[in-house]
Amino acid sequence: MNPSLSNWLPFLRWFPMTPATLRADLVAGVTVALVLVPQSMAYALLAGLPVVYGLYAALLPVIVGALFGNFNLLHTGPVVMLSLMSAAAVAPFAIAGSDEFIALSILLALMVGVLRLLMGVFKLGGIVNLVSHPVLIGFTNAAALIIGLSQLRFILNMPNPGTGSFAGDVTTLLARLDQAYWPAVAFAAGAGLMMWLLMRWLPKLPAVLLAVVFGTALSAAIGYEQVANPGVERIADPEVRTMLTTFAETNQTLKQLAAEATRQRAALREAEAAGASATTLTALQAEIEVLEVRIENLKKENNARRLDLHAQPLVAVDTADGLTYYRADRLPAGATPIDGTWRFQGLKDGKVTLAAGGDVVGQIPAGLPEFKAPTLDWNIMLTLLPAAFVMALIGFMEATSVSKALAAKTHERLDTNKELIGQGLANIVGAFFQSYTVSGSFSRSAVAARAGAKTGLYAVVSALVVLVVLLFLTSYLYHLPQAVLATIVMMAVFGLIRVAPLKQAWRVQRSDAVAGLITFVATLAFAPDIANGILIGMALTATLFLLRTMKPRAAVLGRKADGSLGGTDSGALEPLGQNFVAMRFDRSLNYLNVAAFEDSVLEVLARQPQVRGILVIGSGINELDASGADKVRELAERLQQQGVVLMFSSLKAPVADAFGRAGLIELLGPDNVFPSKAQAVDAARRRFDLAPA
Repeated sequence: MNPSLSNWLPFLRWFPMTPATLRADLVAGVTVALVLVPQSMAYALLAGLPVVYGLYAALLPVIVGALFGNFNLLHTGPVVMLSLMSAAAVAPFAIAGSDEFIALSILLALMVGVLRLLMGVFKLGGIVNLVSHPVLIGFTNAAALIIGLSQLRFILNMPNPGTGSFAGDVTTLLARLDQAYWPAVAFAAGAGLMMWLLMRWLPKLPAVLLAVVFGTALSAAIGYEQVANPGVERIADPEVRTMLTTFAETNQTLKQLAAEATRQRAALREAEAAGASATTLTALQAEIEVLEVRIENLKKENNARRLDLHAQPLVAVDTADGLTYYRADRLPAGATPIDGTWRFQGLKDGKVTLAAGGDVVGQIPAGLPEFKAPTLDWNIMLTLLPAAFVMALIGFMEATSVSKALAAKTHERLDTNKELIGQGLANIVGAFFQSYTVSGSFSRSAVAARAGAKTGLYAVVSALVVLVVLLFLTSYLYHLPQAVLATIVMMAVFGLIRVAPLKQAWRVQRSDAVAGLITFVATLAFAPDIANGILIGMALTATLFLLRTMKPRAAVLGRKADGSLGGTDSGALEPLGQNFVAMRFDRSLNYLNVAAFEDSVLEVLARQPQVRGILVIGSGINELDASGADKVRELAERLQQQGVVLMFSSLKAPVADAFGRAGLIELLGPDNVFPSKAQAVDAARRRFDLAPA
């Protein structure tokens, strides 16, 4: 096989395939699909999308990621972290589940795909090192808590509080526990217990799928879903009816404001293209910001109103003209309610959705996703760009960590840049076929490894199973309780929480551990905008690196009892000499730390004014830039004026060459630059301590 061709078409590495390899991939593909189908639906709900969009994301993106990715065992598709981040990024611009929300989620997938593709093409795979491990652990732990607890409303079968903050949502739900639908809690607890027992005692069985099948069958058998859709006029209580009218009017106002914001953004783009004045552009931007603030406030008002409506228990009474719904505590005298308490779920086209049971997945559209180019709104895209960048980075870091862990067992070589291209193409192609953002999945890749997958063909097989589900099996998923899907998500993310790495970081480098803890707290504080948490962590990582670089360790050396050299700051050591000092500098000499280098040398002179020679052990110096060369020259000339000789030893070849090109060896004198520290120390002792007075 032509190596250059396999670079462009990585799937050619799968061939030739033996019957054993083909059989292993078929078995692994079906096994992974048993996890992929329920997971993709659960993660779509987490992303604020109808469950069918999870299945769309588990189709073409999976195939493209397998064909053009670098690592055979990595399974691309919906993942829990990016699902939450997608919902948080799009939430300020549209109502969850609405057509606009769906369109923006798909647009975000396209942006993430383009960013990853560009990173791969320009070989920026090393960008994953922008985030330190403790910061990533802090972010992951916080995100896992946020994701897990965000499923609480599905388990309690209550509306989304939508307060705009993670703490506010959880607090609101806990304050309204009396309104929870306890059969939903029972479904969630039963599904969780079943999956835990199966994974512990029968790990070869598809625990997630069995929980879904059992939960769906039981839900259909007991009539778990009970829904009624009366008109607003059938609600007898005037207070509730007024709240419903206000709710509907606010929703209509939100649609109008969203349309107006879209028009204003288009006007801003046209004005920018036409070269309008700064005053005009500022005025348009201000109008857009006012609209966005008003939209956000109205959404919060209606979210609170939805909770208040849900808190009004209604009962149905069979009257002469049909069923009429009364407040349970305001029944007219002599009225006999039909069994069951109804609670508000939604309102559309003058019809109220009331539920006396639990929420189920409902009708899933059958058939394949249609080809549809994402709608490009450049102003929204600019606003989404920071979130898209963080999602591209975090998703790829997750995929890379998965690949490295599995590659350690298979001894397969990883090329992060090629994997970026594969992941980027998966998102781009998926965006044209109704998919939201995807990435490499830890859980499904691990399942594939355990099932004995040999090539990426297994991922194609898993996508073909999803294809069969979309074409023929969606009707069988109607009665799947959303509480079961929420439990699947919750169990998946709580397994991501790890405390041990932060403890280890505390023992090794406390500043890194503190950065991880700050990232954890910041991510919780900014939730649901968790991208801000990782951005703070990245800034902390960079800041700590700069601080350590700007303040490097410079130790004065002494002789230990065994004759070796060590830093005098680690204990009382015998001085190397009376009239000279040897010191070790453990960083490169560049613009960031040359001032620290100068301060270290001058501090030694201030403490020991009798010194006539300073020897710098340069084995820890990896680089010399122009600023470093200038500082060494300046310092050497300054010390010469004071009668002090500056010497260097143990310079690495590239640094020694840089010294030569900068004219420093000539300035210092060839007899003041030594190949080894032993030679340098001996020469300094003879020159400064043993020379005749």
